[in-house]
Amino acid sequence: MTKDHGPTIKDDETFEALRDKGMSKEKAARIANAKSNDEMSPSEKGGQNPRYEDWTKDDLYDQAQKVGIEGRSDMTKDKLIEALRNH
Repeated sequence: MTKDHGPTIKDDETFEALRDKGMSKEKAARIANAKSNDEMSPSEKGGQNPRYEDWTKDDLYDQAQKVGIEGRSDMTKDKLIEALRNH
């Protein structure tokens, strides 16, 4: 039986499956909620931003700061990319 995660999680079953795969609560919630919205298609490719590899280190750092990645000051460009992709 699927646990009820409260009103902030729109698709509890998807949320639990994503958490079991090791995703963070925040990422699992974003995906589960998007999948429950008929106007969103989370399995399709996202926006038109360039790949992280094409960003400058400063731009990657700013993005990491926006999403709250810890330890970003000591990260290399490759580590920032990895952290952003796994956030």
